[in-house]
Amino acid sequence: MPALLFAFTTPTSGAAPTVTNDWETPTGSLNDSSPAVGNDGALYFGTRSGILWALNADGSRRWTFRAEREIKSSPALGSDGTAYFGSRDHKFYAVRPNGKKKWDFKTGGWVDSSPALGADGTAYFGSWDKTFYALRPDGSKAWQFPTAGPIVSSPAVSADGRIFFGSHDGKFFALTPGGTKAWEFATGAPIISSPAVDSDGTLYITSVNGWFYALNPDGTLKWRLKTGGTTESSPVIGQDGTLYVGVNQNVWLVSPAGQKKGEQLGDIMFEATPAALADGSLCFVSGYGWIITFISPGDWKWALYAFGSHSASPAVATSGTVYLGAYLPPHQPGMLALHASVPLAKSPWPKSRGNPQNTGRQNPSIQ
Repeated sequence: MPALLFAFTTPTSGAAPTVTNDWETPTGSLNDSSPAVGNDGALYFGTRSGILWALNADGSRRWTFRAEREIKSSPALGSDGTAYFGSRDHKFYAVRPNGKKKWDFKTGGWVDSSPALGADGTAYFGSWDKTFYALRPDGSKAWQFPTAGPIVSSPAVSADGRIFFGSHDGKFFALTPGGTKAWEFATGAPIISSPAVDSDGTLYITSVNGWFYALNPDGTLKWRLKTGGTTESSPVIGQDGTLYVGVNQNVWLVSPAGQKKGEQLGDIMFEATPAALADGSLCFVSGYGWIITFISPGDWKWALYAFGSHSASPAVATSGTVYLGAYLPPHQPGMLALHASVPLAKSPWPKSRGNPQNTGRQNPSIQ
């Protein structure tokens, strides 16, 4: 177990659970791209140096693929194992399971938006060129949709195939699978976070005007809650329906009816999205380094300090293994795998991008 790892509890929380360090792999660069976990346990993530990494379940390198600039976009994994992601080289990529490029698509700006994948394999994403794109599995353009501002918000796809995303123009859009606008909702300020979709079709979004919104499936306002939050942290849904979202330095707990239930104090701005776990606890990233903390609201169960980026969201495998980027001893960037034995919550949207494969697609089987 590396020196960076430690566990502690509050006086009321009892003994700390066992947390083991499965492996650590140097990568040479930190990641702002949140990892995707394949069905075989492999891990995929991009780095600031422009490399997409694929690691085997034991942490050994499977392959690397080099883009021309930084990768902030989190990869999404198709049913055939293809990895889809964007880069600041203005391109969107599809990389085969063997690490070879399948195709790329040129846009007019950075592609920081993480893709969502439709049930038919269509890839949806936005660009800083103020355009939202839909690409077929062969890389050809199905359609595009213009907005009045850059798009860094990552889209979500509902069970009926509609696509949802926000724009810097202050509007949240719902598009049909054919690319026509179903409706829009104006917040009046840029939307830089990504939506969560509940089992009844309710959409949860934030805006940099400091409001947390719940929208009905037809785009009408269900409720809104003043938080004052301005970060990219996106909402997730816990197993009991509790909503979790980063609000500046804190994580807020919000009821499905839009009432604040509590908060967990952090120390600097939350940019990453938390992950809701099956035991009712929460895994989130905070701090000048990475501080991974499990809480059963109010109690710290264990924490890890591993200095590094704090903008990539943690990935959680079905086994309960948590993956995060950090500086490894003696000060080299890499990826950590920590086994905590607590899987994701069985909820419609328990983590960033909705599921371990980062498809951004609502799970209709969760009720």
